[in-house]
Amino acid sequence: MKASAAEGTGEEGTTPPADAAADVAVAVPSAATGGPVSHAIFRVARTHRMIAGQLLRRVGLHPGQELVMMQLWELGPQRQADLVRLLDSDAATMARTVRRLEQAGFVRRCPCADDKRAYLIEATTASHALREQVESLWRQLEDATLANLSPTERAEVLHVLEGLESRLTQAAAQLGA
Repeated sequence: MKASAAEGTGEEGTTPPADAAADVAVAVPSAATGGPVSHAIFRVARTHRMIAGQLLRRVGLHPGQELVMMQLWELGPQRQADLVRLLDSDAATMARTVRRLEQAGFVRRCPCADDKRAYLIEATTASHALREQVESLWRQLEDATLANLSPTERAEVLHVLEGLESRLTQAAAQLGA
């Protein structure tokens, strides 16, 4: 059932109850009718990132910073250039992210023994307390994303997304991205 913004409220232009939001269909703009799946992916990604941002702010992080921390917790100290490669980022974005994490006390830079021009980025002791919180927030995000789906449906969603990622990675390589 589709709901309008004012349905059930008795007032024109008021916000519907929270449970009605799931019933509201988003119209695909006519310019995007050739790519309704791409439009849906954009909307899902934007909403997912918004919720992730709200959750991460609780522990003093911004979206993307937790991914850097996950790599450092998992792999140990890394050169900044290696973090760029691991996270498919760019040098400027990674430099800004590392600087902010360093200012927050979650990482520190140490000289690299193998390359005097480079520094290793390593997680601080303070960041290890953050790890449990980040893991918990990611579980909350996963639960919000996949609420009411069976284990079989969750596996299918993951399978479809992995296929989409593979095809898009191939397309990006062909486009020279």
